[in-house]
Amino acid sequence: MIKDYEEFKKFVFQNTSIDLNAYKERQMKRRIDTLISRNKFDGYDSYSKAIKSDPKMMDEFVNYLTINVSEFYRNPALWKTLENDILPDLINKFGPNLKIWSAACSTGDEPYSLAMVLAKKVPLSKIHILATDIDDQVLMKAKDGVYGENSLKGLPQEYKDKYFEKMGDRFYKISDDIKRCVEFKKGNLLKDNYPSGMHLIVCRNVMIYFTEEAKDEIYKKFHKALVPDGCLFVGNTEQIINHREIGYTFDKLFFYRKVK
Repeated sequence: MIKDYEEFKKFVFQNTSIDLNAYKERQMKRRIDTLISRNKFDGYDSYSKAIKSDPKMMDEFVNYLTINVSEFYRNPALWKTLENDILPDLINKFGPNLKIWSAACSTGDEPYSLAMVLAKKVPLSKIHILATDIDDQVLMKAKDGVYGENSLKGLPQEYKDKYFEKMGDRFYKISDDIKRCVEFKKGNLLKDNYPSGMHLIVCRNVMIYFTEEAKDEIYKKFHKALVPDGCLFVGNTEQIINHREIGYTFDKLFFYRKVK
């Protein structure tokens, strides 16, 4: 019998490989308690039995747990910095075949944004972006490439016109040319091996949910995954306080370089 949150965390890890100890406890516990109450269960034990026996409920739980909030071209000023400063420098140093990883990619808005911006610099045939997320449901949505108007609200019109087809009044489908640039894979930042030789890693608006210890470990793993002078692009609330200790230099705002 699962009596409390500590035991529920063990259950979640055993059944999903998601380590809730790495998330800020008060915030995550409140989310889970709200979900249990909303689904009219009386506690952790009855809810854990329900999601273990119902794969659909388990998928919904993981989707809720992983806090998927995403949109194209989020924080436009930072994407302009990427387009005008970071990408030209990386292409100049490493050539057109950049190795790029969109970590915790959610529904695909971010890696597809990367592909569209990069397509202004290099041919589409040279663009390959690895995009990973822990949640099977959002990866399926990302592969479908169909989005509502809200997801595209910050995207410049030039990209909408060039790479999207309108479907009815409220939905847009991204072009196959851009979809072919992105490879989606399941990946857990807390336990899986990281790719190596990356020139650019983009991980935005997910670290805020992790504990300081988990953040530190992930930033160190990103550092190891980058080539010297490679760049890490983080969210606009995610400054790395101890970046020098890990081995980054501060480039532009929210862009960090791996020291040679």
